[in-house]
Amino acid sequence: MIMEALRDVLGAPPLPRGPWRREARFVSTAALRGTARPAAEAAERLAVRLRALPGVRRVTVQPNGFLVIEIATPGDVVDDILSMCAPGTRGAGDAGPSTQAGRPPRGAGRERDEAGGGPTAGASATRVPRGVRAGVGDGGPPGEPGDITPGEPGDGKVGPWPDFPRTWDNPGFAVRYAYVRAGAVRRWARDLGVPGGAAARSELLDGPFDRDVLRVLAELPSRRESRDPGWAAYLERLAEAYHTAVEHASPIPKGDEPPSEVHAARVRMGEAVRRVLAEGLADLGVEPPGKI
Repeated sequence: MIMEALRDVLGAPPLPRGPWRREARFVSTAALRGTARPAAEAAERLAVRLRALPGVRRVTVQPNGFLVIEIATPGDVVDDILSMCAPGTRGAGDAGPSTQAGRPPRGAGRERDEAGGGPTAGASATRVPRGVRAGVGDGGPPGEPGDITPGEPGDGKVGPWPDFPRTWDNPGFAVRYAYVRAGAVRRWARDLGVPGGAAARSELLDGPFDRDVLRVLAELPSRRESRDPGWAAYLERLAEAYHTAVEHASPIPKGDEPPSEVHAARVRMGEAVRRVLAEGLADLGVEPPGKI
């Protein structure tokens, strides 16, 4: 697993750097910590070890001793996340959305809304994808997972967010719905014949919207070790990236499109998103919802 391997060499998780749409890069200050050697010399020694790691494409040593590490396959991040957030660990339990829906949603695979722009790395996620309308679910009958009920104004709170309104204007709703949506997508994909297991190849997660999700996921190890992980803002950004990816790069077949390995890889990435959301919600004192 690529992020685990980087950590083993560096002694701490590196930070993802910049957008990942063209290059998937991390940055590390490991050479500046706890060494009597000049930073540049320490960095060169670490760079030699990093370049020998499978999955590392390029390592650059900057004059200040910072290491910039480019990985070859951004999708490898999913393996790390699923291992770190295994069911039953740190709040990432496998309690999913209600299994009331025993079939694919009506209209599965058809575009329900106009697509919108994807997030940029580090951007605030107080908005959701343009064209994803409040009150519109993932195509299932009313009351099934994926159905959104806008709700009425109220004074209750769910962790750091208000419970109402249950619309896209409430970033907490977008976070909770992303958790529900990822679970529903997993079931719908299975019912539509999307392959699993070895078919979910990480190298297929190479589209721009897939890479946006991977970029945010890659922050998890460093946030876990931070004194102030900033869970709320992080989960908002992850939810925005995931909702946008589902709209632009569907994890389930559209219309007469046959199930493919790309769909399988995106479903698996959605499971990684779901587990990270569960962990972050649990740390914020919020129980991941069964449905919304």
